[in-house]
Amino acid sequence: MKNIVIGTAGHIDHGKTTLIKALTGRDTDTLAEEKKRGISINLGFTYFDLPSKKRAGIVDVPGHEKFIKNMLAGASGLDMVLLVVAADEGVMPQTVEHLDILSFLDTQKGIIVLTKCDTVENEFIELVKEDISDKVKGTFLENAEIIEVDSVSKKGINELINKIDEISDEIDGNNENSPARLNIDRVFSVKGFGTVVTGTLIEGMINIDDELQIYPKQINTKIRSIQVHGESVDIAYAGQRTAINISNIKVEDIQRGDVLAAKNSLEEAMMIDVKISLVNHGGKTLKHWDRLRLYHGTREILCRAVPLDKDIIDSGESGFVQLRLEESIVAKKGDKFVVRYYSPMETIGGGIIIDTAPKKHKRFDEKVIEALKIKEKGELEDILEEYLKRNLNNYPSKKDIMSYSGESEQNVNIALEKLINSNKITLINNMYMHNNQYEKLKEESIKLLEQYHKKHRLRKGILKEEFRSRLENKFKSKEMDILIDKFSKEKILKVNENLVSIYDFKAEFNNKQKEIKDNIKSVLDKNGIETLLTIDDICNKNMYYEEVLEAMIGSDIEQLDEKYVISNDLYNKLKSEIIEYLKENTEITLGEYRDLLNSSRKNCMIILENFDRQKITKREDNKRILY
Repeated sequence: MKNIVIGTAGHIDHGKTTLIKALTGRDTDTLAEEKKRGISINLGFTYFDLPSKKRAGIVDVPGHEKFIKNMLAGASGLDMVLLVVAADEGVMPQTVEHLDILSFLDTQKGIIVLTKCDTVENEFIELVKEDISDKVKGTFLENAEIIEVDSVSKKGINELINKIDEISDEIDGNNENSPARLNIDRVFSVKGFGTVVTGTLIEGMINIDDELQIYPKQINTKIRSIQVHGESVDIAYAGQRTAINISNIKVEDIQRGDVLAAKNSLEEAMMIDVKISLVNHGGKTLKHWDRLRLYHGTREILCRAVPLDKDIIDSGESGFVQLRLEESIVAKKGDKFVVRYYSPMETIGGGIIIDTAPKKHKRFDEKVIEALKIKEKGELEDILEEYLKRNLNNYPSKKDIMSYSGESEQNVNIALEKLINSNKITLINNMYMHNNQYEKLKEESIKLLEQYHKKHRLRKGILKEEFRSRLENKFKSKEMDILIDKFSKEKILKVNENLVSIYDFKAEFNNKQKEIKDNIKSVLDKNGIETLLTIDDICNKNMYYEEVLEAMIGSDIEQLDEKYVISNDLYNKLKSEIIEYLKENTEITLGEYRDLLNSSRKNCMIILENFDRQKITKREDNKRILY
């Protein structure tokens, strides 16, 4: 069943709650104080089924100026709005402010509902309708139909329901492929169940037993049960109003404005870059360091404004602004917001979040402004390239990129594929980096290896783990292996067993070192298999001998274990002999091998254990067979 969420908006006492009761048969004024005062103070929620069987959830938001914060919380995540205007009063101050707010929150669909039509003459109704048409010019309701109703007599209610049903067909599907995200608008406790939060699921889907997090505190929790419009369900989808019973969290640990979302899908920020548009009436302006109230999702945060591309943003104008926040926010690029003056509390504008992880900007910096223009209007691949270009000290995952961009996984996949194919970004084990960063890593690796070879001219290379630890940007072993493999394919470096070197590096001996090399080779050749020699036996702790011997390992010398070495010629001879023997005899014991070599038991054990490590032989009980 397709679900849509409808919100009411309008001036105090223009009949929003009564209209909802006429549509649904339910009263959303549930608080005793609301009943007593006859006005909506908090958010009210209910639902009804449309003729097409779609289910419409309704958010009844308060119209009084003092409760505008609650109105903003209710306006988050709406598919459609009913702008309610009383026929006996017409457009009033809160009507205009609500209309501004809905426009800034990018509400796309709406109907203008003229209530209390049975209380005034037709001529007056026509005057009110003309005034409404004039006030909604240039807004998303400019071409909206005005439907006359009377909620008491039910006049026009069926026509309104049919119109809601018709418009609901035009509402796009919500993004179910992104990580789950719900802006919490109510928190309460139910006896026997525990903590319950409510809100509109604006992205993704949630299942019973899903493990999620409460942001910004990043408290882990688990879903115990889910209700959509009062009915228990196993899964809730983006676009549905939900009540969620969560575990391991007390009511006092959560508040309206917190976000329930997939684990590690959101990051906190103390600054955001935005594009702000100011209302085109009332002479509102925005200056440097103005203190504002920022409304995002269901949260209010105090902040300071830093206009980046002009001194003052005037009424009806737009501009790029960095908002320096007094509390952290969790948001995504593309999220909508509203701002009001700190005092007097008047709505002055709103807009779209462009960057949720910016650096502190200087004003009038052309590079910054150009980058913001790309982020605001560019193709998704341009936006992601700019994001990755800026993240030079870490490597975002696809989940990080989705969280930043606010786009679906499908769209992000397409954009990332284009960037990879055009050689603008590189993928390392689900970590993405801009090619500027990749080239910088390449230069750093070459410089590191050149310095190592200069210091250790005869060593074949640096140990892979040491190479990893010396790089400025730390990688895990798996990512390091992938990066080294890429560098190797590009002939930047090579890997010999566990040693990394410049691709064309060769150890070169000077005359003195050649003499030492010949001496070592002569000693090993003369010694044979009777008595195995250790590195200390040969070098006698002479650093020049140690350096040459280390360079000879793998070519002239075979290292049997940490201590013992033999000539490479002898090692290859022994290897050939054991292979031939086992091909003919299938197996050999240590004693039989000792007799074969006519050497000591200790020497034979050292050689056989080396063959085992090299996967030439395999030990089974007290025998060896071919691997």
